[in-house]
Amino acid sequence: MHILVTNDDGIHSAGIRALAEAAVRRGHRVTVVAPSRQCSANSQHITLTEPLLVHKVPWEGADAYSMNGTPTDCTRVAPFMVDTPFDYCLSGINNGENAGSAVYYSGTVAAAREACMCFMPAMAVSIMIGADSAMRQNLADLAVRIAEHTQGLQLPRFTFINLNAPAIPPGELKPLKVCPLSRSYYLDGYEKRVSPLGQTYFWLKANDTSGVPMEQPEAGSDYSYLRSGHPTLTFLGDFQDYNRDFASSVQDFSE
Repeated sequence: MHILVTNDDGIHSAGIRALAEAAVRRGHRVTVVAPSRQCSANSQHITLTEPLLVHKVPWEGADAYSMNGTPTDCTRVAPFMVDTPFDYCLSGINNGENAGSAVYYSGTVAAAREACMCFMPAMAVSIMIGADSAMRQNLADLAVRIAEHTQGLQLPRFTFINLNAPAIPPGELKPLKVCPLSRSYYLDGYEKRVSPLGQTYFWLKANDTSGVPMEQPEAGSDYSYLRSGHPTLTFLGDFQDYNRDFASSVQDFSE
């Protein structure tokens, strides 16, 4: 396959390198197009009033480019940069899970969503905070194998795969779960401050040291499984009840 690899953590992140290298190892042609800077929580933002500058980046085994745009910009522009169409888009590996309501804010997820809107099969890939290189490599290998398995299966347009994993050693991971998206929402808040010049401003704040707290996830949802040590796969988009036969094929493949 010709695989587009992108992300929202930026071209120099460890996660995107792990994902691209996994695809190269399995014999795929890889083109990396990613933001030149950190673009987390950009959602589906596209650039309308500025030029999008592209720079070639040295990358063994792949063609790689950085862009001064958003993750969605990268996905939209990438097809105009290559001589053959893409067969699949892999977005990630994001440093931090994109489960539950996070999918509505994530630039990583948005890049995959944009790809499927443009008739390109796609997957967003994320891992919980604290992952090391072995954990990222294990998830990258799984993501590429799932992409190979699903590339020829016809998902409805606007539908894509969202893959997440806990940050625990590969040997301790529990089986992959194909499951629905959690509806738990954030319990963060804002701290009001006043600058020395008298200007009121606000800082987003969390209530604990482990990140932004959330409502308790529903049993059987992606967040629930992630917290108990399972990688999770969720279908996002126009895929009512994620088609049981299709879901079962992915579940069986991963075991």
